[in-house]
Amino acid sequence: MSTTTAVRPLSTTDADALVAAAHAAAADAGVPVAVTVLDAGGHLLAFRRDDRAVLIAGETSTRKAYTALQLNSPTADLVDLVKPDGPFHSLPTALDRPLLFIAGGIPVHRDGHLIGAIGIGGGAPEQDHGFAETALTVL
Repeated sequence: MSTTTAVRPLSTTDADALVAAAHAAAADAGVPVAVTVLDAGGHLLAFRRDDRAVLIAGETSTRKAYTALQLNSPTADLVDLVKPDGPFHSLPTALDRPLLFIAGGIPVHRDGHLIGAIGIGGGAPEQDHGFAETALTVL
């Protein structure tokens, strides 16, 4: 008889810690951002936009998190795949989903299982990706 160990899902406490860590990293760099954390089902667990972040940062952070979750891949790794000569060039328009192929979204795993995603918007794509990576270290 085999036993199965349940993987603890992403909690609101986890999500709050991710948001706080991402905002701290962005603040240290002087970049106002928005941070979105989704659970494994794509449901919003946490969101915060700095007062000075561009308004679209909220939408981009959410779409980056959703894309990272749906494709189980950092959005930074997907950018070249949707370029005109890439294998998934039609994906952004083929689906009626809020996908965004710009760096800043990263899936969240626990014990090798996908449990959610974080998305950052407001900085340069490379900055957003770095802030998300930094945030993941709190888990």
